[in-house]
Amino acid sequence: MANDKTGLQLPLDHLRTFVVAAETGGFTSAGRIVHRTQAAVSMQIKRLESELGQELFHREGRGVRPTQAGELLLGYARRLLGLHDEALAALVKPDVAGTVRLGAPEDFAGAPLAQALARFARAHPRVLVELHCEATPRLLESLAAGRLDLTLATGTDGAARTESGGRAIHRAPLAWAVGRGFDTHLTRPLPLAVFHQGCPYRRAAESALDAAGIPWRAAFSTPSLSGALAAVRAGLGVAPVPRSLAAPDCRLLKEDEELPALVDVDVTLHCCRGGAGSPAAALLADLLAEAFADLG
Repeated sequence: MANDKTGLQLPLDHLRTFVVAAETGGFTSAGRIVHRTQAAVSMQIKRLESELGQELFHREGRGVRPTQAGELLLGYARRLLGLHDEALAALVKPDVAGTVRLGAPEDFAGAPLAQALARFARAHPRVLVELHCEATPRLLESLAAGRLDLTLATGTDGAARTESGGRAIHRAPLAWAVGRGFDTHLTRPLPLAVFHQGCPYRRAAESALDAAGIPWRAAFSTPSLSGALAAVRAGLGVAPVPRSLAAPDCRLLKEDEELPALVDVDVTLHCCRGGAGSPAAALLADLLAEAFADLG
């Protein structure tokens, strides 16, 4: 039969290239991560499309985004690669040892990172992970200076960071967190519970309010997400936070409800000197990418 696919096989290396291309939004940036030329990446994707009989990407100028079929395959591909890598890690873990120095912004050092590190520790008990939490600019400086092996970074410039070698692993929609009973209509200037100067959440909030002509003031400043949410709960102000990280006892405004919509923030993964640097760091990098992709 012409449509018989019973003998179809999906090569894992093709699937890995497909996942990275979907995450980075381009064949050239994917090639840098999987160590292939843009032409080789394009050929692998075309072979997958030929085997499946469906287009997996919309080509948009120099970028790509998954089609409906591509989105469907993406979920399966991530699970297949995750099981493959976990099985491989379980078999080779006696040979993986050493120290991995990992950086992360404080706001993303919670649940998804903790779960990923727990999985990594179970698979590789001989690897010591040193976690360093600072603001993104300092983390990237430490990475460039060789003081870190890997780092997560947040910002609204994810596309630029992937062009320079970063790996896009999550897009975090921002929302306004408001305390119970806090009236955003009546309080002017609007008090903000914000992070340090230069924080992408703070810049997003200030830009959105300025564009909407809403007067505001910085009422509470903190270096941590937990501090900002504590201020919100106490009624000291409203805070721009990733929807996936908000506390359950804070009210999140819906898009365009009461206050202007906020931009999304990208989470990118960066490796020392353009590569993971060691087998342990490479394994942790892949596991982190999978964990943050599961956030949706």
